[in-house]
Amino acid sequence: MPKRAFRYAVVDAFTDEPFKGNSAAVCLLEDGGAGDGGEPLDERWMQAVAAEFNTPITAFLVRSGPSDAGAGAAVVTAQFRIRWFTPVRESELCGHGTLAAAHYLIASGLVECDAIEFLAKSGRLTAKKVLGSKNATPAQHTCSKFMIELDFPVIPVVKCNSAEMLPIPETLSGVSVINELQAVSAFSDFIVEVSSCDEVDNVRPNIAELVQCPGRGIAITGPAREGSSYDFVTRFFAPKYGINEDPVCASVHCSLAPYWGKKLGKQNMTAFMASPRSGTLYLQWDEEAHRVRIRGEAVTVMLGSLLA
Repeated sequence: MPKRAFRYAVVDAFTDEPFKGNSAAVCLLEDGGAGDGGEPLDERWMQAVAAEFNTPITAFLVRSGPSDAGAGAAVVTAQFRIRWFTPVRESELCGHGTLAAAHYLIASGLVECDAIEFLAKSGRLTAKKVLGSKNATPAQHTCSKFMIELDFPVIPVVKCNSAEMLPIPETLSGVSVINELQAVSAFSDFIVEVSSCDEVDNVRPNIAELVQCPGRGIAITGPAREGSSYDFVTRFFAPKYGINEDPVCASVHCSLAPYWGKKLGKQNMTAFMASPRSGTLYLQWDEEAHRVRIRGEAVTVMLGSLLA
């Protein structure tokens, strides 16, 4: 039986340099993977593909149809169903995989509009093309580079009580813990605030400790160095998901943006992920709407065909 071929791309998100930021494979499953009479592609196949790519996330897309402004109007929003898989399991929410998917669809011309609606198990997410930088001058708006802006819901956090303090003494050895917090969401990240960006850099994670912790992962965050262009820095560890250190985790900023926004008295912030690959996120916290808009650049580093 002849094999079906699906387009894929590998995209580095939250960076303007290849092999920096966070890598995601994006697989476009036209017609749901069964439009040619073949069998529908199931979760086991998607998980096997994600393990084969072995990137922090593999995003699978199925075109769901356009959203338009009314009868006879031009299409203004493309619509896709999306699922995200790490090398070992499905993920409930992934920001960098969504940004990578939107970048690939727009940069390749697979969609002709500047806005995309993604339908995920966790809800409806939007992404749009934004020219220039976050605070672009009129001249910058004419440049060829663009960012993707994600519109995600705020994920609130609560302080951990003494009984819920994270049992990770070796990981936190030598750092000054200011706060321990837990995100109120289906995947329940833990957030540890430390006193400085140097302490964030100097954390040496004990993976055996971290994998025993409840929730999806653990973020270590602190204030940026005075005089830098950043507001705060973070590292994120998710060994349960097969990612000992996530190079750039966007979804955790659904909690970090409102948390740091309140501490700093800011709605617009620039965040730095201090992993070895590093990455930059431009954040806008909309307290009234309970939304976080996350902007970042991306670079496509690989294109190919996936056989099934």
